[in-house]
Amino acid sequence: MKRLLVFATVLSVMFSACKTEKKDATSAVNDIKEQKIAYASFGNEITDSNAISAEEMRTKFKNLKKGDTLNIKFTSTINEVCKKKGCWMKLDLGEEQESMVRFKDYGFFMPLNADNKEVVVNGKAFVTEVSVDELQHYAKDAGKSEEEIAKITEPKYTYAFEAGGVLMKK
Repeated sequence: MKRLLVFATVLSVMFSACKTEKKDATSAVNDIKEQKIAYASFGNEITDSNAISAEEMRTKFKNLKKGDTLNIKFTSTINEVCKKKGCWMKLDLGEEQESMVRFKDYGFFMPLNADNKEVVVNGKAFVTEVSVDELQHYAKDAGKSEEEIAKITEPKYTYAFEAGGVLMKK
């Protein structure tokens, strides 16, 4: 009888230890799931998988010629958003380079307070020449002073991007 009681106690301890380990493993999996990044989604539904870094995107832009397009997804930080209605944004590419992002068919806009937020954009990258009038218009939209706007006197080649979908970290 004593042996049976000892055996039952040992089995009880073993099962409870297994249960604890299983619970710990399950909670570890749940912790990993909870670490999934929360995004606000704009435009077409996209995911953050296979997105390249802003630095990699800068290198790709450098290799584009006027007229080339590249379907791509990359991550970056918003330097600036249109302060009138969120109809464009400028993304940091590092080394004082930016990409001017507009939204496909003006189908969506970004929040006006989205400056410095991390985003994933999916769409088409290309290089374009922006006229003086257009540069001045963007400067006005961004709330620049008349003096700053008047200093814009030459067109500029820019790294442009037409986003079909955007994810912004919450």
